[in-house]
Amino acid sequence: MVDFSLSTEERQIRDTVRTFVDREVVPLEQEVLRNERAGRPGLDADVLKELRAKARRAGFWGVNTPEEYGGMNLGAVMAAIVAMETGRTFVPFSFGGTADNILYFANEDQKQRYLVPTIEGERRSCFAITEPGAGSDARNIRTRAVRDGSDWVINGEKVFITGGNEADFVMVFAVTDPDKGANGGVTCFLADRDMGWKSEPIPTMGQWGPAALVFDDVRVPAENVLGEVGHGFDLAMRWIGQGRYLIPARAIGAAERMLKMAIDYANIRQSMGHLIAEYQAIQWQIADSQVEIEATKWLTLYAAWRVESGMDARHASSIAKLNGALMANQVVDRVLQIHGGMGYTKELPIERWYRELRLLRIFEGTDEIQRRTIARNLLKGHARLGGIGE
Repeated sequence: MVDFSLSTEERQIRDTVRTFVDREVVPLEQEVLRNERAGRPGLDADVLKELRAKARRAGFWGVNTPEEYGGMNLGAVMAAIVAMETGRTFVPFSFGGTADNILYFANEDQKQRYLVPTIEGERRSCFAITEPGAGSDARNIRTRAVRDGSDWVINGEKVFITGGNEADFVMVFAVTDPDKGANGGVTCFLADRDMGWKSEPIPTMGQWGPAALVFDDVRVPAENVLGEVGHGFDLAMRWIGQGRYLIPARAIGAAERMLKMAIDYANIRQSMGHLIAEYQAIQWQIADSQVEIEATKWLTLYAAWRVESGMDARHASSIAKLNGALMANQVVDRVLQIHGGMGYTKELPIERWYRELRLLRIFEGTDEIQRRTIARNLLKGHARLGGIGE
């Protein structure tokens, strides 16, 4: 028998996170909207820092971080459930105490200089592989690193780097052997900002504030190679694939919150003498949204279960990511339509979510890339139909 229930401990964790989000995070939404309407950042960095500190005092720190580094090590399934809860608000909050998964491949000296301070919130990182001519095609990167004595000299540009404006160090991927390219010729470097790289904000239609990073003869000492020279592409793929299931998880939280707004509105808004909840056109939009949310939820939890079980989760994660991105955009469009003119205004957060959720279909693997991956896996026999539980 398949048991879909959560354990007592898992329910307690979910409920505690939900309470924290409802009490501490959601009340900040109006402040975020006011600030953004005035052209200011949604929340001051100190406010988010205090939120994370408050969560830590409540016992939430490093949801997926190993216990040896002070984390909770809850596993992928609970990480997905936590992401569903934090996704119910557009306030850019996440629990602290985490670090990029590839930083755990650092040597002991690097762990003390980069991994541990990042987990503790003392340092901020960013991951840089995307370039103007190498987005979905990461194998086409052109940033070069050339050995010069005990240093590597890096030249090139990276774009759409999340956290690039705030980070004090970057995990940057550069070609070290052009003849080998992605097959043994790409290396990852840990480069501090004071080594000379510069960042510039890239304006976007939503609140995501990525950066362009410029490397102009940036010298990085050889001891700052992460992993091994020439093996950077493997690290990059580990980073890209490690949390792909968390994207649809956050989309589920946002979609459920918005659907609740639509249900509440439909039950009070009257048109032509009737509540709009009585009209089939509204009912079908609500029903379709619920069906799509539930489908995404189980696809996401299945992908997370595969991760937690140590199985290859790449195919399942691509399916969940593609479905979740499409679902969230369909739901927010319906919710805006149900709210009519009010949904289009900045008085409600729906139009903000509309802009923000559009990003899900682009970053960390576009819809087209996910479809390509899914189809290729099936056509080449890397995945097969009816393979659940294997």
